[in-house]
Amino acid sequence: MAMSLTFAAGPVIAAEGIKLPARNWSFTGMFGTFDRGSQQRGLQVYLEVCASCHSLRLLAYRNLAGIGFSEDQIKAIAAEAEVTDGPNKEGEMFDRPARPSDRFASPFPNDNAARASNNGALPPDLSLMVKARKGGADYLHALLTGYKEEPPAGFTLGDGMNYNTYFAGHQIAMAPPIADDAVEYADGTKATAKQIATDISTFLAWTAEPELEERKRLGIKVLLFLIVLTAMLYAVKRQIWKDLH
Repeated sequence: MAMSLTFAAGPVIAAEGIKLPARNWSFTGMFGTFDRGSQQRGLQVYLEVCASCHSLRLLAYRNLAGIGFSEDQIKAIAAEAEVTDGPNKEGEMFDRPARPSDRFASPFPNDNAARASNNGALPPDLSLMVKARKGGADYLHALLTGYKEEPPAGFTLGDGMNYNTYFAGHQIAMAPPIADDAVEYADGTKATAKQIATDISTFLAWTAEPELEERKRLGIKVLLFLIVLTAMLYAVKRQIWKDLH
């Protein structure tokens, strides 16, 4: 039961046997919960840094209520994006501001357009990225902070590729997406590269498993119920055997 309630357990080995740096995430462990401030900052990082290439196809704007945004805030966030709708009365598709019920707008109309804009590479959807990669949030944080300006001596880097300590093969097409002060946080938090990586990793941990906190609460209730039930059954058993003797 305890294992099923944790997000990730133990150190994870990344590319070529390199151990991922383990971070102390607030949402790990049986009693772990998401840091709401970090989640909201992570959304800001996604919208300002990641959304130009990566989609969140499984997330609707109204789901942002789960990380503390009000209805009016969600409407305002959604209205900043445009989605394709239709057909209208003339049978044509049209663009309109997104609504809370819409899923997050994708940066490209289709995969071919995405590849054409990224030198043939298809930027993955980020909805389940933390669950899809071994190491989860630890891997994502390490990847975002694992870029090196120059590869080690003797390492041949392909054209248009970037060296990353934790990416398989150490060559990644995506340029370093974050740096110190890449965003200006609305809550005044200092936007170091590590802070940005922490916040976007926390946000994407939530998009991958938005029911995590509810599942943990339910698991704790089940454990408490089983403890009480076991105690009651033991007391009944003792009473029955006492009467028999």
